Amino acid sequence: MTLLGQLAADRVIAVVRAPAIPDAAALCEALAEGGVRWVEFTFTTPDVAAHLRRATAAGTGCRIGVGTVLTADQAEQAVAAGAEYLVTPGLRPAVAAAPVPVILGALTPTEVAGAVDLGAAAVKVFPARAFGPGYLRDLRGPYPDTPLIASGGVNAANAADFLAAGALAVCAGSEVVAPALVAAGDWPEITRRARAFTADLG
Repeated sequence: MTLLGQLAADRVIAVVRAPAIPDAAALCEALAEGGVRWVEFTFTTPDVAAHLRRATAAGTGCRIGVGTVLTADQAEQAVAAGAEYLVTPGLRPAVAAAPVPVILGALTPTEVAGAVDLGAAAVKVFPARAFGPGYLRDLRGPYPDTPLIASGGVNAANAADFLAAGALAVCAGSEVVAPALVAAGDWPEITRRARAFTADLG
């Protein structure tokens, strides 16, 4: 199965933004136990490359990537540490050239077109909450073959609506991987939140 094929089946990416991660492998295991098998660490977390290496070496079964990638140097660091995919908050041509699938951030129809032109594996519609599922459905009109991922303000109450509107997947942020819970290593609570987030997604 292709990377995007698996993402379409799994449908949720946990986006981790935390001041500290005591055990990246245990975090991935906790998420997987709750039904979330895609984990996006971010460059907003100190020493993200070290966390990435630990998580990928553990063989948790998760697909592990890195987000908030802004520069070619960051992209190189992430790939060297084992990232399977990269995610950007906006159009970043230097990152789009990375040798792994890149999910480029976009919001407007023009930006989505720019992401497609740069060869994005998928386009992250961000911030999704500000415009809602209807906006994503509208984007599907001119871009029916472009994989769109809803990110920013997606929660258990609206995730199914974004998927029904045509999103390939959605991103789960602080509702599942709250920074304080991650920093405290509260893996049982993160598992519980992941399970709650995915409960109504079918």
